[in-house]
Amino acid sequence: MYQVKTRMEATSGLLDEIEGTVQGHRDGHGFVSRDDGEADIYLPPNEMRAVLHRDRVKVRVVRQDRRGRPEGRVLEIVERPPHPIIGRLLNEGGIWLVAPEDKRYGQDVLIPKPAIGQARTGQVVVVELTEPPALYGQPVGRVKEVLGEVDDPGMEIEIAVRKYGVPHEFSEAAIAQARALPDHVLPADKKGRVDLTDVPLVTIDGEDARDFDDAVYCEPAVVAGRGRKPNGWRLLVAIADVSHYVKTGSPIDVDAYDRATSVYFPRRVIPMLPEKLSNGLCSLNPEVERLCMVCDMLVTAQGEVTAYQFYPAVMFSHARFTYTEVAAILANTRGPEAARRKERVQDLIHLHDVFRALLKARQARGAVDFETTETQIVCDDNGRIERIEPRTRNDAHKLIEEAMLAANVCAADFLLQGKQPGIYRVHEGPTPEKLDLLQGYLKAMGLGYSLSEDPHPREFQRIAEATQERPDAEQIHMMLLRSMSQAIYTPVNSGHFGLAFEAYTHFTSPIRRYPDLLVHRVIKAILDGHKYQLPKLPTPGEAHEKLSKRLQKNSAARNRGNDQRPVRHTAELQAWEAAGLHCSANERRADEASRDVEAWLKCKYMREHLGEEYSGTVSGVASFGLFVTLQELYVEGLVHITELGGEYFRFDELRQELRGERTGIRYAIGTKVRVQVSRVDLDARKIDFRLVDEDGALLARALRDKGMTPSPAKAAKKAARKQRQGDEAGAAAALQARQGGKAAKIARHAQGARKPGDKSAKKGRSRR
Repeated sequence: MYQVKTRMEATSGLLDEIEGTVQGHRDGHGFVSRDDGEADIYLPPNEMRAVLHRDRVKVRVVRQDRRGRPEGRVLEIVERPPHPIIGRLLNEGGIWLVAPEDKRYGQDVLIPKPAIGQARTGQVVVVELTEPPALYGQPVGRVKEVLGEVDDPGMEIEIAVRKYGVPHEFSEAAIAQARALPDHVLPADKKGRVDLTDVPLVTIDGEDARDFDDAVYCEPAVVAGRGRKPNGWRLLVAIADVSHYVKTGSPIDVDAYDRATSVYFPRRVIPMLPEKLSNGLCSLNPEVERLCMVCDMLVTAQGEVTAYQFYPAVMFSHARFTYTEVAAILANTRGPEAARRKERVQDLIHLHDVFRALLKARQARGAVDFETTETQIVCDDNGRIERIEPRTRNDAHKLIEEAMLAANVCAADFLLQGKQPGIYRVHEGPTPEKLDLLQGYLKAMGLGYSLSEDPHPREFQRIAEATQERPDAEQIHMMLLRSMSQAIYTPVNSGHFGLAFEAYTHFTSPIRRYPDLLVHRVIKAILDGHKYQLPKLPTPGEAHEKLSKRLQKNSAARNRGNDQRPVRHTAELQAWEAAGLHCSANERRADEASRDVEAWLKCKYMREHLGEEYSGTVSGVASFGLFVTLQELYVEGLVHITELGGEYFRFDELRQELRGERTGIRYAIGTKVRVQVSRVDLDARKIDFRLVDEDGALLARALRDKGMTPSPAKAAKKAARKQRQGDEAGAAAALQARQGGKAAKIARHAQGARKPGDKSAKKGRSRR
């Protein structure tokens, strides 16, 4: 009786029709990402023949596969988004076809000869489908655009902007509007503004910066009590007044909203605003007048902002400094750099003093601060990597960062006090699932630290500080970082967990971030005594629909077990929420495009180093192998589990390590290894390494840990055998490089990358 009921329930579940989006895989199978946020549905290769990556489909679960995953059958293609396919044009036996650059599409596209146009064999082209794929037929298309040869300088960027749908051309209306703007500040633009042209505001940016969002100035001031002796500072942060020139709903505004952010690649930027604004009229260039919005703050010796005000102003940048230059001046106020800038040295000392006070306040708040190695790719004129080097973050970077954080916090408070809808930068704490995983890891590692059910960032920082001298500190800090959520833009303020702020927003970069532009408009509306009306925005797109579902799922996980009902927002707040989702999703799109380009460049670079050996550090562990970052080159690759030796390795998810069952040898994040570059797959953006166990050192260490000592003869024979194998493999790899043979392909893995961010061009890594 009970068995019959179970079968009926199962049958009922199997009959359900489920909608979702197809996510292809380079090995031929795929998955359906369900609209309801439940577990993905596996699609075997035969089901993928008639569908394409990104198709919206209706499926039915027909069985469980060998791994226990729900397996589906496609019932209907609901929608096929008009995404172009980028690939190389090939001629195989007289048949023209395009091999998609994005291997998730899984099928080559047939091109009739008349549809080739001017394209030549081997060129990278953009294809528009004319016939969809079928169970027994490949998709058919026509060449829409010829991008050029695969080795042309900048080709990786041309591919990425189309692959990820990054808008890279301004509309004719936006170009015409930008062309009509003046080249300098007009007298009429200065009316109603505070004149700060005599205040020695300066900009501090990187050597290669072209757009200057912000300028700063600091002087000692009396901020508490009635005495005359300064006991704090007056800190001015002046931000380019983009909103004066980019009006709500104008052609430039429409294009800026569509982009939502500037996208940074090595040697090239896809700007949010036309160059006349981003590098000209809105950029706080030295020794020219510019319009700005000012956050004028009083800061105590303890780093507390006791008062602030916002106002529109006219400024004149008295100097353009670089981070390196400021760091050198602060390190030696009598050195050659200081001598060249002697009229500004005292101002920089005041800025450094207020920075140290703000830093004290940061530490008192318990903000999370992990020191990570940031890298930058240095390319030659042809776009080829010359070197990958660490980016040093000095006191000048931190000084500007703390000044910007202070202004952003004041902006968030101003929005709250003004009681107007706006947009906040929200970073929530870890979800219960991630917190449980982290708690299990800390316990498994025997660290003696635990986190409360609703942890404060101070708890994370306490663990980071207490473990920073340990040999496995990198692994511990990585796990702390991975337990956290991603920050988003939303009209509902719930604080910033990582920075330990009760309210936070983005105000300081309106040239390159649309949320900052919105915040400027709301601040101006509050100052003028009226309410800012958000313009009618485009229908939410695919990217932020997916993000919205993920956020809803995380929110449900956090609220599980309590009686809180979902909050119903007004139509106005829903519009702000849509704008926040759009900006958050496009920020992630920019990240993905940047990572893709960096991965391409690193693969091209490593093709020249096949067979070479490097020292590296394990930066990630998975059931299928180890991700290793090379110490000299800062490039990440995969050591597949089959390359770890003949024994069986068990993946310990709690400890994030692979452990050999026979020898007990362990590989965890932070483990130092020696590897050889064995394969590079440019199409998959994937680099494979082979482990090199020098003289059996890793094995000997593992056996010592188990209380076993290998015989010297056996150890010597094993080391010699491994050495011969390594020599043979190196020779084969070198021959393969000379002949230009194609690298063998295994399951795709993501390359680590970092993205440009606030001032210090910070980049955050994420594995796909």
